[in-house]
Amino acid sequence: MRINPTPSSPAVSTLEEQNLGRIAQIIGPVLDVVFPPGKMPNIYNALVVKGRDTIGQQINVTCEVQQLLGNNRVRAVAMSATDGLMRGMEVIDTGAPLSVPVGGATLGRIFNVLGEPVDNLGPVDTSTTSPIHRPAPAFIQLETKLSIFETGIKVVDLLAPYRRGGKIGLFGGAGVGKTVLIMELINNIAKAHGGVSVFGGVGERTREGNDLYMEMKESGVINEKNIAESKVALVYGQMNEPPGARMRVGLTALTMAEYFRDVNEQDVLLFIDNIFRFVQAGSEVSALLGRMPSAVGYQPTLSTEMGSLQERITSTKEGSITSIQAVYVPADDLTDPAPATTFAHLDATTVLSRGLAAKVKGRDTIGQQINVTCEVQQLLGNNRVRAVAMSATDGLMRGMEVIDTGAPLSVPVGGATLGRIFNVLGEPVDNLGPVDIGLLRIRLNNDQWLTVALMGGFARIGNNEITILGNDAEISTDIDPQEAQQALEIAEANLSRAEGKRQAIEANLALRRARTRVEAVNVISY
Repeated sequence: MRINPTPSSPAVSTLEEQNLGRIAQIIGPVLDVVFPPGKMPNIYNALVVKGRDTIGQQINVTCEVQQLLGNNRVRAVAMSATDGLMRGMEVIDTGAPLSVPVGGATLGRIFNVLGEPVDNLGPVDTSTTSPIHRPAPAFIQLETKLSIFETGIKVVDLLAPYRRGGKIGLFGGAGVGKTVLIMELINNIAKAHGGVSVFGGVGERTREGNDLYMEMKESGVINEKNIAESKVALVYGQMNEPPGARMRVGLTALTMAEYFRDVNEQDVLLFIDNIFRFVQAGSEVSALLGRMPSAVGYQPTLSTEMGSLQERITSTKEGSITSIQAVYVPADDLTDPAPATTFAHLDATTVLSRGLAAKVKGRDTIGQQINVTCEVQQLLGNNRVRAVAMSATDGLMRGMEVIDTGAPLSVPVGGATLGRIFNVLGEPVDNLGPVDIGLLRIRLNNDQWLTVALMGGFARIGNNEITILGNDAEISTDIDPQEAQQALEIAEANLSRAEGKRQAIEANLALRRARTRVEAVNVISY
């Protein structure tokens, strides 16, 4: 979908053409405005209230029409504080939705929901604006080519890669690191991206927005000496803003990103922190407009509002928008309607665990004797995840041995080779590498051994833990010896009959798996 930007027009036309109304009622950020018969504004039109309050201070409040009430009345939601407004004040219908500046002039600048610069660097040097309300690209315009979006975070790129041109959600409760991870992704991606980025701060802490701005300047993503060479535009509607601003700031950031995609034909990164605050603001506005609440008190239009935002974030034949969104999970409940509705629109998700965050935060303060825990996670053949946890006091368990039984079980740790002992009480070694088909033997607390036929996967060693994610795995006691031997004979026969390189590779792989299962049954006990 190609945007047809329009030169910026004055916010209000000449006096003869002005469509004037008057404030009839003020309820917090919601205004009821009366217009002359036959001159009702359209839904989503921007209304401007200008005047002076009782002490002579200039007032300039922009509102957005949300409802047509009948009897020549409309109900609008303010985008800024309504302090000083009074009944009877004049309201001007601009005749169009909110429009914001777009293009290269927005890079390196900080904007509010109205597209006004708030960084004290003067006006934006552009005459091109675009409305924040627009339809999503048509189906025929979408680009369906798949490619991996490299983040520079090993565990993400190897185990749960993101899609280029897709929508990625970072889910987690309060304090588990969503914003920190977004800042890490900005550091890894935006600087190496080469293209442009847009950051939308939706209802989050002002301090975090300031920290991000300072970090952008330090890293060179925002060039203070030559703003034109900057690579990012920032749009903030933080938690101190009225609900109308928090509900629309995401659309403002998206509109700027769409221009780079559709007109400049660039690949754009769109960061949104936090998409839950967008839903929360919509819930507040819905209640102020008098709508009946739906499940858990959310607005009945939750799915519609989320879809109108998310469906515009997509890849077209002109360019792509890759969006990374932080999603706050209320009370760590992923079934809450807000995160559950967001899930449906995402191409990839990362759920941040409070349990893991607590472990990391506590590691520095817990004594070494207490912090003796090791978990081995295995993806079993019946698609269940089984965790074997081992913990003890000092002296009862000194480590974990991964023994080479002849099969090539490969867990590279720096320059280490097979047969090494990974001591739980030793220095942590952070690494992530592939695990080949083979046997995994684990010594438990009672000096018993657990033998597992592992069919390849990944292993991560570090922070006093070893985690193995296998393509398939079976505990030796769950394997039927007779069935395993028959499978081995069939695999050997299939290899001898294989025709062509591909069949030979597949048959050889099946034979290695069958041999590993037989060896797991017949392994010598220690």
